[in-house]
Amino acid sequence: MDFTTILGIVLGIGSLLLGYALDGGHLSALYVFSAILIVVGGTIGAVVVAFPFSKLKEVPKALGMAFKETKNDPSTIIEEIVDMATVARREGVLALEQRAQEHPNPFLKDGLMMVVDGTDPELTRQILELEMDALEHHHEGYAKIFESAGGFAPTMGIIGTVMGLIHVLGNLSSPDSLAPAIAVAFTATLYGVSTANIIYLPIANKIKIRSREQISQMELMLEGILALQAGENPQLIKKKLSSFIHQKNKKAVTEAGGDNGEER
Repeated sequence: MDFTTILGIVLGIGSLLLGYALDGGHLSALYVFSAILIVVGGTIGAVVVAFPFSKLKEVPKALGMAFKETKNDPSTIIEEIVDMATVARREGVLALEQRAQEHPNPFLKDGLMMVVDGTDPELTRQILELEMDALEHHHEGYAKIFESAGGFAPTMGIIGTVMGLIHVLGNLSSPDSLAPAIAVAFTATLYGVSTANIIYLPIANKIKIRSREQISQMELMLEGILALQAGENPQLIKKKLSSFIHQKNKKAVTEAGGDNGEER
């Protein structure tokens, strides 16, 4: 379980509620079931319209990416590839067949089996890169669902507020209840904006980060598989893959800095 996702949501919502209470507001005033129904139900309805069922049924998997922490240890993968390269140089690539068949990582397993079967290196690269592209596209679809929800929610909040104001303006005969009714109407906007910026959009961003981590790990495996297939020295493979990690981390930091500077 990735507790940073849960902690972030709890901290975000808690900060809003605490700030409201410190200003003298009553938390009970923020609970308006009709506004929740309009915003949450309207957002879900819009997302259902926007995406086919084949995409919607993968929402649990998308949430799993955001809330489950994946254990990525590049150093362990490098050591494993170096060990297999040592075996391959000493006994030949066929000695890796049993190990490849039993490997728990499907991507590395497929790559090793292609090496054992004597597949052309360029074809091996093409097949594995296509697999990486397909997975990345799949993850983008996960993120787009929550990005869309983050775009719909504030609009649903505005719709709820307008509906509330219509009700208020239709009952001007009771001026004493006018101010409280307007306050209730604006809770819909609060729900829409807060859920978009604390839940939907951050979850979409977490899915993108998880996807980058997974693709980066697959790129590392791909380079290791091709080096193993080429019969390179195991220590040179280790050095190459270690440098590959540092370059990827540097690039990720640079891209993160660039994203922060973009206008949204």
